[in-house]
Amino acid sequence: MKIPKGLQPLIDDGIVDAVIRPLKSGKEAAVYLVACGSEIRCAKVYKDAEQRGFHKLAEYQEGRKARGSRDARAMGRRSRHGRREQEIAWKNAEVDALYRLTAAGVRVPRPFGYYEGVLVMERILDADGEVAQRLNDVEPTPDEARQWHAFLIGQIVRMLCAGLIHGDLSEFNVLLGAVGPVIIDLPQAVDAAGNNNAFRMLARDVANITAYCGRFAPELLATEYAHEIWKLYQASELRPDSVLTGHFVHDARSADVDGVLLQIEEARREAERRQMGRDAAEAEQAAE
Repeated sequence: MKIPKGLQPLIDDGIVDAVIRPLKSGKEAAVYLVACGSEIRCAKVYKDAEQRGFHKLAEYQEGRKARGSRDARAMGRRSRHGRREQEIAWKNAEVDALYRLTAAGVRVPRPFGYYEGVLVMERILDADGEVAQRLNDVEPTPDEARQWHAFLIGQIVRMLCAGLIHGDLSEFNVLLGAVGPVIIDLPQAVDAAGNNNAFRMLARDVANITAYCGRFAPELLATEYAHEIWKLYQASELRPDSVLTGHFVHDARSADVDGVLLQIEEARREAERRQMGRDAAEAEQAAE
């Protein structure tokens, strides 16, 4: 087949020996099967921002660190340099997440490197040695649905213990590998401690997996794992082996809105003071 433009540098550098065929093309990237020596791997070629259809990019990028304070301010102003930095952060996010989650024992494709905007990673096969199907293309028995749900909730917990939330988890980005479900597609992974939308994204991930598995095991639809997981996380009590029940008692007390607003205002003023100090230090360095 004709070598895609994004993969030509990897061919030239000998990282990839041959492009076998396209595997899939989505809103964020195109994935190809490639030969690397004696192994067949996947090469994920990320699309540029103007080609991507993924929406609400800003809420996923909140909390991601730029390479320097100048880059961070540029990202906030959405200048040309800032958009370029956002693009770099977006493409690096999945690479960083895969290495981090692999080390934490989360079942994700093993990364082999990131070259020229292309992620080379493990090819996930099913029990018959074929390219694994997405969960969405499989109809499990009730027992299988319960097992997959329990496993994936455990993987969400393990991810959160590593400080990450998938952010777009559903049956469409879980593959059924030879040893069970494998989580894929992580460019939108968010830092749980640095993103104000973290709980909402966690709850959505849990809800998506529960809705899919609940189609085959309806009793799962009554569970409330997200709130239970988040409460343990906030109390610094969440562990990869935490025993969960799926039950949660909601606090019926009224919220102290005035107190919360006061805390927000104090935090805003403190952030402004810190930023003024950083700006003054940078100005002093620039003048030297």
